[in-house]
Amino acid sequence: MEEIEVGIKCKLRVQKHGEVFTPKRIVNQMLDTPGVKEACENLLSTFLEPSAGEGVFLVSILNRKLNMVAKQYNSDLRQFENYSLLALSSLYGIELLEDNAQTCALNMFQEYYEVYQKQANHHNGKVRKNVLDSAKEIISSNICQGNFLTREAVDGKPLVFSEWVPINLKKTTKIIKVQRTEYTLDEVYENIEKESGKVLDKLTNKSIHQPEQMDMFDLLEEDIDDEISKEMRYIPVNIVDVYKAEMEENDG
Repeated sequence: MEEIEVGIKCKLRVQKHGEVFTPKRIVNQMLDTPGVKEACENLLSTFLEPSAGEGVFLVSILNRKLNMVAKQYNSDLRQFENYSLLALSSLYGIELLEDNAQTCALNMFQEYYEVYQKQANHHNGKVRKNVLDSAKEIISSNICQGNFLTREAVDGKPLVFSEWVPINLKKTTKIIKVQRTEYTLDEVYENIEKESGKVLDKLTNKSIHQPEQMDMFDLLEEDIDDEISKEMRYIPVNIVDVYKAEMEENDG
């Protein structure tokens, strides 16, 4: 029996938010379009889905990128871990509805985990907690709940994304270091160049000592201090350790 895909959750959500989901079959046809297909198999090509829904486009692109990594950057499990996280860091999404945004993040993590587990078995290794935690950190930073048209989160604060730039990436590189820098969506549109490592307060767009993190995976439980003492910046770190969100005082 042919599987029938349902494109709506309920009529009220369609009427109120225009929520309709694209069937996977159509998604794959769209991703096979010349130019798009090649981008989906490019390690560093970035994608922003402005109406991410439950992540059908992003998960499909992630699957294609991870399959490419498994073919080209998989001499051992450590290399796969580094390059798969770099591929993951190139995918961004905005979704207005909270349940969809959370499901999108979870679907992306599930896709990453399943492919990672398969490669760990292939190399007779084990999945590592720091790699999974770094995947969660990247997804939480790259998937935002908000309105693409207003470029604001649901509480009126500006949408903020993290850019993950690999440092001295070469063909022979196995251990990848990345520099994280935060941008508002407005800054992305305006192509503003910023000091590397910049950390933004989602309300004021000013540098702060610790970033407010989207709580998709409950990675951060402590409260953020209201008092801002010193301006901090992200420091370059191994991509498998980005979950630590390491920073230093910005003396510049």
